Amino acid sequence: MSQPNFPTIDPPLTRDGSVNEIIASIAAEELSLSHILNAEGEKLQYVLGTLPGLSGGAGVQDVLDVNKSVQQTLDEITQQQLLLGAKLNAALDAPVFTGPTGATGPTGATGPATGAAGPIGPTGDEGPAGADGATGLDGAAGPVGPTGADGLPGAAGATGAAGAPGVTGPTGPTGVTGSTGGTGPTGATGPTGATGATGITGAAGGNGVIGAGGATGVTGATGATGATGPNGPNPTATAGFAANTAGTSLTVALGGTPIPLPSAQVFSADITPNAGNTVFTVATAGRYRISYHVNTTAALLMGSRLVINGGNNTASTIAPVLSVSSYENEIEVNLPANSTITLQLYPIALAGVAVLRSGGAGASLMIVRLS
Repeated sequence: MSQPNFPTIDPPLTRDGSVNEIIASIAAEELSLSHILNAEGEKLQYVLGTLPGLSGGAGVQDVLDVNKSVQQTLDEITQQQLLLGAKLNAALDAPVFTGPTGATGPTGATGPATGAAGPIGPTGDEGPAGADGATGLDGAAGPVGPTGADGLPGAAGATGAAGAPGVTGPTGPTGVTGSTGGTGPTGATGPTGATGATGITGAAGGNGVIGAGGATGVTGATGATGATGPNGPNPTATAGFAANTAGTSLTVALGGTPIPLPSAQVFSADITPNAGNTVFTVATAGRYRISYHVNTTAALLMGSRLVINGGNNTASTIAPVLSVSSYENEIEVNLPANSTITLQLYPIALAGVAVLRSGGAGASLMIVRLS
């Protein structure tokens, strides 16, 4: 059997060129895997009715079959991704081979014995200033200056005192008094005026004095004390609380995924969790208030609900139309004895991963019997 013949590559591939070709092929495979993942997502959207084109509604079995097909494809893509990662690490860790040592080159010419003169150094700092010399002799007096200009006029003098008042003139003569006029005749008597309106009725007299009260009757004898009745029921004796503060990562499947609540558990004797801390059994029948909170590290297009006795409780369900990171709800419900309660996340469109917040209440559940 002959050996395989490889075609001649011109120019020949170097090590770096070969590594680049391998990395480029890995990138091309990654691109093809992204197209496959997108196609699987559109397949789920189509069967769930979020993409146009489905003539009839998909049944539950159809959704389960498609989900199983998508799960198998994701498993195969995961295996392929592991192979690509190993292939990329092998390419990056490929050894570098050192080539043979080249021939020794000729000896260079000998340099001059004396080197060139170095550059002149910088000028030194300026020395300190010398001491002040002795003061010279006074010069001769200068000539007398010219006469200065006349000063400004002085201020006006004060106003003189007022003169004495003049002499009062004589009083004029009094005029003659006029004569008194005669009395006029008496006028005729006027007609009698109309009778005036009746006056306002006076206020009513005050109430008479209240008579004295009768004497207080004798107090009757105290009756015998009745027997103490039995204590009434204490509805809050049945109560429970559980939380998840560990930042648990949950793979949320199409049918919904229960949330484990192993942290900070406080239960009365008639409430018990299962081994996984996802199902809580309430032994006592009654009317209950149930509340829950769920907080994730990122906004997700997922819903939350309570599953009571194996059925999804509609009143407790939160089904957002946009991605959210916080869920909370509270209901009142009548529970028969030995009822089971589970807090659950479920996907609105596609299955995914939800990570609960850590260091606080990533999720919590409160159960209180009212009556």
